[in-house]
Amino acid sequence: MLSKKMEDALNEQINKEMYSAYLYLSMSAHSTNIGLPGFANWFMVQYKEETEHAMRIYNYINEQGGKVKLKAIEEPPSEFKDVMDMFEKTLKHEQFITKSIHDLMELAIKERDHATQIFLQWFVTEQIEEEGNDNEILAKLRLAGDKGNGLFMIDKELATRVYVPPVESKE
Repeated sequence: MLSKKMEDALNEQINKEMYSAYLYLSMSAHSTNIGLPGFANWFMVQYKEETEHAMRIYNYINEQGGKVKLKAIEEPPSEFKDVMDMFEKTLKHEQFITKSIHDLMELAIKERDHATQIFLQWFVTEQIEEEGNDNEILAKLRLAGDKGNGLFMIDKELATRVYVPPVESKE
């Protein structure tokens, strides 16, 4: 059973994950508008992953006898300077989410909530991957600079990303 503090914090995390999805959906739309379908695809996959993350927490709260309380989702930006700007914002946002997950883990430890600690470990590992992917793309963008050919090659690479829902997902 979740403590009230843990339940409230997990509900807040649902909102953060849904904002993440909304942010990446906005970045996907922007990428489409500027003629970069590969970037649009990458952000669309990211959108789907973030929605799945929110649903994991949603399901966990329900399974633990808690009450899900959905909140309004803040409007994300819709204009970006360039793809470098989008990925710098993506990395910064993922670092914010990483801190939030770590704060949840600290609360679970403080509350002596072992089940939630185990549940949150998946998110801790996921955030390592998220930040690593963002750093890798940023490195490629730095190498390509503002050269059209390099950006075209990165766009083609990002077009190959496919969303694969986790087997254990209960969506």
